[in-house]
Amino acid sequence: MGPKEGYFKFTPEYVGELGFADVWVDTINPWRDKLFDLRLIGMYTEGDLKGVGYGNISIRTAAGFLITATRTGGLPRLGRPHYTEIVGVDLDSNSVEYRAASPAVTPSAESMTHGMFYLADPEIQAVIHIHHLEFWRRLLNVFPATAMNVEYGTPDMGREILRLYRESDLPSRKIAVMGGHEEGIVSFGADLNEAGTILLAEFRRAGF
Repeated sequence: MGPKEGYFKFTPEYVGELGFADVWVDTINPWRDKLFDLRLIGMYTEGDLKGVGYGNISIRTAAGFLITATRTGGLPRLGRPHYTEIVGVDLDSNSVEYRAASPAVTPSAESMTHGMFYLADPEIQAVIHIHHLEFWRRLLNVFPATAMNVEYGTPDMGREILRLYRESDLPSRKIAVMGGHEEGIVSFGADLNEAGTILLAEFRRAGF
């Protein structure tokens, strides 16, 4: 990974304040807490990436999807001000429309990637993105993977997700390896329990 990891590569467009979201937050936080405690979501504490957060969770909403905001990876526990609702994703213009407590609460760098899972299948209700280098290495040639030359958070990564969903067994396996995003692994499901359970079952199976 390079020093630019952890920053969004699309244009974020604030379109209004995020309204009542406590129920959504209460749905996400138990799984977010569990993955944070396992260090699958967190913040780098050394090296070139020191201070950069990694990993995020989202759930589908009526208008789009709720996702953890950028720069929240290192926070032990999250509340409403730490989430954004993505209400529009446009690969062609490389832009994301979002609602949040204020324009300063910007969406996760992986918002575009999450959005493509929701676009690919209306049955998907939750997406989890984690980082773990050794787990990533063990899954790389086992699970569907995006192209090694495609960077995270870009329209090309979004198109890769759609390609994998349409051309591989990703819909049934529900875990994707981000080939060009070292450490990045994504799971999804009909709800967070399915997405998280599938991910942690594979994590344990890999010996962690």
